[in-house]
Amino acid sequence: LRFPLHRRLPAPATSPGFTIFKPLKGRDAFTEKCLRSWLQQDYAGRVQILFGVASDADPVCDLMRQLLEQFPGTDAQLVICPEQPGANAKVSTLIQLQPHARHELLIVSDADVLVPSDLLTNLAAALAPKDLGLVSCVYRLAHTPTTAMRWEAVAVNADFWSQVLQATALKPMDFALGAVMALRRQALDDIGGFSTLADCLADDYQLGHRIRHKGWRVELCPLVVECWDPPQGWIAVWHHQLRWARTIRVSQPLP
Repeated sequence: LRFPLHRRLPAPATSPGFTIFKPLKGRDAFTEKCLRSWLQQDYAGRVQILFGVASDADPVCDLMRQLLEQFPGTDAQLVICPEQPGANAKVSTLIQLQPHARHELLIVSDADVLVPSDLLTNLAAALAPKDLGLVSCVYRLAHTPTTAMRWEAVAVNADFWSQVLQATALKPMDFALGAVMALRRQALDDIGGFSTLADCLADDYQLGHRIRHKGWRVELCPLVVECWDPPQGWIAVWHHQLRWARTIRVSQPLP
């Protein structure tokens, strides 16, 4: 009841620039819809979008080139990131994208995330306090064409988020959630950059955890984004839940 879910934040007095990191791998029926939502942001400030992919042969590359042609005025580029400096492939891409960033506010987001057009305005408002190092967005599983995915949506949209809000009610938030994370470049520099997360399983958790322990505040943004996945059956959903359970066990073994 205390958490202001879905509430829009007042527009900030200034519109700072954002650099958005979008690691990509493969494509499905919803990839274009999700990526397009980032290219259509209604934001007064400057926005740089860096789409990173490990190989030029990845099928998502053709889609990205088509989208970039459709948005010629957008400061966006596709960056091939072939190196693998650590065990975490997503973080390996982020490490190679980081030197291209030009703005002080950064966003890391998964490829399957669909966002509203006022996302950046709300994130700029959320990051207005100077002691705030990172903000995570609430997300929901939005595409549930199968019974298994409807079950998983209940597990995520209700059970998981009740646990997150319980944790933040008991103590200051000291973790992040990876669908959309907005952070200050200085906070990232304070922990040593993305390279310190290269071998972490739960890179989003560790990013928030390490930033919090450097003295920055970590918060949740009440704006809800959506995760769109292709249809999955019980076996795929079960393996998905097992992977999440292992990630939680690594991050918080005692609870």
